[in-house]
Amino acid sequence: MNVPGNSTGNDMKHTIPSTFILTGIPGLEGFQCWISIPFCFMYIVALFGNCTILFIIRTETSLHEPMYFFLSMLAATDLILSSSTLPKMLAIFWFNAGEIGFNACLIQMFFIHSFTAMESGFFLAMAFDRYIAICDPLRHSTILTSPVIGKIGLMVVFRAVIFFSPHPFLVKKLSYCQTNVIHHTYCEFMAVMKLACEDTFTSKAYSLTVASLIGAFDLLSTATSYVFILRSVLRLPSKEASLKAFSTCSSHICVILVFYSTAVFTFLTHRFGPNVAPQIHITVANIYLLVPPMLNPIIYGVRTKKIRQRVFKMLYYKTI
Repeated sequence: MNVPGNSTGNDMKHTIPSTFILTGIPGLEGFQCWISIPFCFMYIVALFGNCTILFIIRTETSLHEPMYFFLSMLAATDLILSSSTLPKMLAIFWFNAGEIGFNACLIQMFFIHSFTAMESGFFLAMAFDRYIAICDPLRHSTILTSPVIGKIGLMVVFRAVIFFSPHPFLVKKLSYCQTNVIHHTYCEFMAVMKLACEDTFTSKAYSLTVASLIGAFDLLSTATSYVFILRSVLRLPSKEASLKAFSTCSSHICVILVFYSTAVFTFLTHRFGPNVAPQIHITVANIYLLVPPMLNPIIYGVRTKKIRQRVFKMLYYKTI
C-alpha cells in the first residue's frame, strides 16, 4: 500500500506521509475502552498531583530549598510528558481517532524522548542534593545555591534537547513506501522507523546509543550517590536521625525504581527482544510514560513532611 504524501524524487513509491495512523495496543483493541479507565485515572491524578506540588512549592516560602526546587522541575516535566501522550491515547481508545499529522507526530516524538531524558536528569539532580544534604550537611547551602540549582536545571534541559533534537530530522529524511500505520499508542521513534522503506540502522543505532548512555550514566551516578548516602545514614549515632534520613531518601528510591525498571525493559525489548508480544511491549512502554508522573506527586506528597502538612493545611482551610 502506498502512503499518501509528497513524492521524494522520481520514484513515486517513496513518499513522505501527510499523516500517520496510531492503532493503540495491538491485540487488545477490544479491551481498549476498559484499558482507558485506569489510564484516564492516572492522567487525572498526574495533572492534579503535579499541579498541587508546583503550587505548594511556589507559594510556601519554607519550601524554597534545593530539594523542592528540583522536585518542582520534576513535576513540570511530568506534566508536559503525560500531556504529550495521554490526550491522544484516550482519543484512540474512546473515539478510534488514531490519525495524527506528520509534523504533529514528530513534535510528540521529540517531547516524549526529550522529557523522559529530563526526568532521568532531574532524578540524578535530586540524588545529588540528598547526597550533599546527608553526607556534607554543613556545606549544603553553600554548594547548592540558587544560581547553581538554575545551572543544573538548564544543563538537564539542554542535554535532552541537544541529544534528542536529531530524532525528528532523522524521521523526516526517510522515505515511506509501505504503510503509514503505527502499531503503537504514540509516536515512538522506533515504531516510526519500522515504516521506512530504506536502511535505518544508523538512525536506530544513534537513538539506542544516546538513550543507553544517558540512562546508564544517570542510573549509575544515582546509585553511587545512594551507596554513599546509605553508608552515611548507617553511621549516624542516633537511631532517630538514621530513620529520618532514610525516610527522606526512601521516597526518591521508590520512584527511581519504577522509572528505571520500566525504562530498562523497554530498551531491552528494542535491542534484544523482537519476539516479545507487542501488547506486552506497548503496555510496558505506556507504564514507563504514565506511571511515574502519577506516582511522583503521591509518593513525595505522602513521604515529605513539609508538603504533606501544607496539603492538610490547604484542605483544612477549604473545609471551614
